[in-house]
Amino acid sequence: MPTPVPRRPDDLVQLLTRAERLAARRLQAVLEKEGCSLDAWRVLVLLSDGEGHHMTAIAEAAFLPPPTLTKLVDQLVDQNLVHRRVDPFDRRRVLAHLTPRGREYGQRLDHAVRAGWPALGEDDDELLRSLLVRLAATLAESARV
Repeated sequence: MPTPVPRRPDDLVQLLTRAERLAARRLQAVLEKEGCSLDAWRVLVLLSDGEGHHMTAIAEAAFLPPPTLTKLVDQLVDQNLVHRRVDPFDRRRVLAHLTPRGREYGQRLDHAVRAGWPALGEDDDELLRSLLVRLAATLAESARV
């Protein structure tokens, strides 16, 4: 029986890139029908926890540089989906929150995304999630060394 050829890191990167791009395309198609961009959706999902988040945390979660995020949040504020408040614990910082209209819109987006997302299988979604979390943690840890 032949020995399996070890997988190369570039094979894994290729697969991850392909999966990410296909997933983003599918997600964008669903979101466009609701009048939302992928970046705006990422911000709305983060803010849906009701906690309020500062701009640095939002930029990290949305994978956006701060100037781009500021423009996007300005647009979301103009659409009455997000509002800003001074952080009660650090008055130098501003926290972003969803407005009631933003919560309603976020719920509508959540339903649309869930309806448009293919399920892998009963346990496969959770397995994939746990493997990706482990991979991200391993890569982050190795970057600190």
